Amino acid sequence: MTASPRIAFVASQSEEAQRALSTLTGLHGQCEPADADVLVALGGDGFMLQTLHRHGHLGKPVYGMKLGTVGFLMNQHRQGDLLPRIARAEPAVLRPLEMTAETEAGTRVTSLAYNEVSLLRQTRQAAHLRIDLNGTTRLEELVADGVILSTAAGSTAYNFSAHGPILPLGAGVVALTPIAPFRPRRWRGAILRAETEVRFRVLDPYKRPVSVTADSHEVRDVVEVTIHESREHTVTLLFDPEHNLEERILSEQFVV
Repeated sequence: MTASPRIAFVASQSEEAQRALSTLTGLHGQCEPADADVLVALGGDGFMLQTLHRHGHLGKPVYGMKLGTVGFLMNQHRQGDLLPRIARAEPAVLRPLEMTAETEAGTRVTSLAYNEVSLLRQTRQAAHLRIDLNGTTRLEELVADGVILSTAAGSTAYNFSAHGPILPLGAGVVALTPIAPFRPRRWRGAILRAETEVRFRVLDPYKRPVSVTADSHEVRDVVEVTIHESREHTVTLLFDPEHNLEERILSEQFVV
């Protein structure tokens, strides 16, 4: 990072984030994301994910400041000492999941997920899913509201709410977690190597339709979904040393 980095500020549409955007661009100037040394995202975790999806291909590190309802991926919002905070920030390199979904209509949709990919029933009837790992069927039929495949960074979010495990950052694993499973009743999911190819097959897509969501990108009426850790894409988030992402994930495991 240069001594005076070129900063591209991006902000959510909330009034608080827009006020901070105006103040910070007045203090530090503004440049286009493609020309910046670092992106500063102002908002909550949802906006951080939007920023990663929109600008992740640029390969720029992203420093977030919390101006939203949830800020697990963000630093605390302060305006006066931004430059020294960026200079001292510690990087966390995230590798997203790549999802390919096939629909009843025969279309194929691809998307990245930095938090999780989730399959969900679209109607009152439970989803019936087959789960294959690296081409081998491991679960012939899961009857549930759905299932989640989560990265370590996303393991404290939807995955944790569905009683999935919190994963250490950098451990090279992902969490496979059922949502309200009915059968098999005792199956509570699995922890998989991150490079595992996971394939979900919807067993009765017409009677029991299923949608898939990669972070916030939803695809409806899917028949098959294949997911693996991206081999090409990475993003770098910057965190204040006293609040780095690895420490936050560790601390979450001791919240009582």
